[in-house]
Order: sequence, then C-alpha cells, then structure tokens
Amino acid sequence: MPEISHFLGVVIAMYYNDHDPPHFHARYGDIVIRVAIESGQILSGTFPRRAQGFVLEWLALHRDELLKDWRLAQQRKPLMKIAPLE
Repeated sequence: MPEISHFLGVVIAMYYNDHDPPHFHARYGDIVIRVAIESGQILSGTFPRRAQGFVLEWLALHRDELLKDWRLAQQRKPLMKIAPLE
C-alpha cells in the first residue's frame, strides 16, 4: 500500500487496484478507515474522534491532490507524496 502522507500518527495510503468511489486508507495504530475523497464520508472503520478530525481537516486541504493520486493509481503510475497536516 503506497504511503502518500504521514502526520500526527496517521498514515495515509492508496492501493493501486482499488475500486470506486475514489477513496484513501488512513491507519492510526492498528485501526484502518477508508475515506471517500469527494464527500469525506467514512466508508469503513472507525477512528477516535480526534484522529478522524485530523484526517478530515487534511482531506479538505488536499482534495485535488488526492483525486490526482487516485487517477495515477488507476493508471498504475507512481503516486505523489502529499504534505502532512501541520
């Protein structure tokens, strides 16, 4: 799973063979969630409230970059790193 960002204990990644809707995976310790890029909806999993807030704040800042990475992943091309939440 290619890591595209890492911040505050959260690892953000995308799989090359994932299916629609466009989404990313966020890992916090042993917990993993899938987050829809366009809506911010949590598709699966549950994070602690604070960690989920960080992920959604980061998503709002980097939605366009995430959509570009999604298209790259669908084409099996290298993904771009995305700046962490600061």
